[in-house]
Amino acid sequence: MSTFNAFEMSPVPAPGEDAQPPEPFRGIYGMPMFVTVPTSDLDASVDFWTEALGFFTLFTIPGRLVHLRRWAFQDVLLVPASQEPTPADGPTMSVSFACVLSQIDEIAEACEQRRPGSVTGPRITQWNSSEVEVTTPEGVHVVLTAARPLDPHGEQADTFRRVGIEVPEA
Repeated sequence: MSTFNAFEMSPVPAPGEDAQPPEPFRGIYGMPMFVTVPTSDLDASVDFWTEALGFFTLFTIPGRLVHLRRWAFQDVLLVPASQEPTPADGPTMSVSFACVLSQIDEIAEACEQRRPGSVTGPRITQWNSSEVEVTTPEGVHVVLTAARPLDPHGEQADTFRRVGIEVPEA
């Protein structure tokens, strides 16, 4: 376990009456955590999150996803809500945590052993990750997501460029 002054890596300024918010960070990074928010009206949600809460649109996959950010490491993904009825007996939130590819199967197996039927995946996503979704006993959907290697000359890189994500050349 390592310890260090976390302010060195955090976008949150040191507390103080004169503390200034950081500049918006528009770069792409491996997100250590993000929240997925289902919405029945993407446009209205984008308007509220950007105009009221101070987020900006990092990129959009039309009709599928709007990636919002406020400060670095404050990422929110707005997605269309499922047409299925919402269960009344538990939370409907989803939270995602970064992991590495070698952990995906291990985590899926451990969750399935403890709570049979709780695991969906792993699956490969259109944003080039391998993901496993786990439903906790509380009904929270936890997504473990691991970035996959990206060929800068491949089809996935072209898809990224089409939605405005810069892909560095090898």
